[in-house]
Amino acid sequence: MKLLVYGAGVTGSVVAAHMHEAGHEVSLLARGERLAALRRHGVRLAEEDSPAVTQVPVPVVEHPAGGYDLIAVFVRAHQVDAVLESLADVEGDVLFLLNWAAGAEPLGAVLGHERVLLGFPADGGTMDGDVVRHRATSPLTRLVPMPIGEPDGRSTPRVDRIVRAFRRAGINAKAQPRMDAWLKTHAAFEVPLGQAVEAAGGPVALADDPAAVRAMLHLMRRNLGALPMPPVPRGFVALRTLPAGLLVAVLRRFLRSRTAVHSGLSSTSPAATAELERLAEQLSALTATAGPQAGSGQASTTST
Repeated sequence: MKLLVYGAGVTGSVVAAHMHEAGHEVSLLARGERLAALRRHGVRLAEEDSPAVTQVPVPVVEHPAGGYDLIAVFVRAHQVDAVLESLADVEGDVLFLLNWAAGAEPLGAVLGHERVLLGFPADGGTMDGDVVRHRATSPLTRLVPMPIGEPDGRSTPRVDRIVRAFRRAGINAKAQPRMDAWLKTHAAFEVPLGQAVEAAGGPVALADDPAAVRAMLHLMRRNLGALPMPPVPRGFVALRTLPAGLLVAVLRRFLRSRTAVHSGLSSTSPAATAELERLAEQLSALTATAGPQAGSGQASTTST
């Protein structure tokens, strides 16, 4: 497979390294200081706090050129407009692996609807200088695959090919027939979570404030109730049906976990804030049709 990985953050770097090591013709697109670091050392990977760093010599580029079998886009939601502009005349299917609640329509309007696939990155981690510190492989992470699917839910040969290629490279991918609904459900959960963490000053600080966690849960429930379709995966129904006290305890435990601390959830960068704002706007537009009780996507840790 001739693959362009567009975005050299945590997940893009990990996927590019695995696919390169599996023998695919991979180019990793980066800009600025990240591009310079990749040209010097290649992709540098480490598991969480491990001192062992692996270097993978993935070819890097600053701009897309020619055509590709697949372009996998790993950027933040507020950066998508610039990506669309740069890929409009580049041949190849485009798989968007990111937070996105606006559906495939605005993507296909620029690229051509037949080119667009949707997905979400499953691997998390942080950047430590030019080292990508990703979560260690565990039974739990193996149970959380990277979902990929057609916007209209069809089962197609190209999705099967992509899933097989990723799996052979050690990436836990899975076809998701309701990918658009999956992303919208995730946004209904992610926006209140991200806003509450940001307001508290981090996941652990939020965990230490039960009232703020309860307010966050209230907004999650409101957003999920305002979605125009049932949540995907169906397990998210539990956020609306289980007792609030139990869910607050579970959420507080999660916020103190290594998964939360060693993920993008802890990021305080302007880019993380901008992405959250874009996702909240998309969620507001999505839920507005449900009337005055719809979730606005604007979380407040003072609500009850």
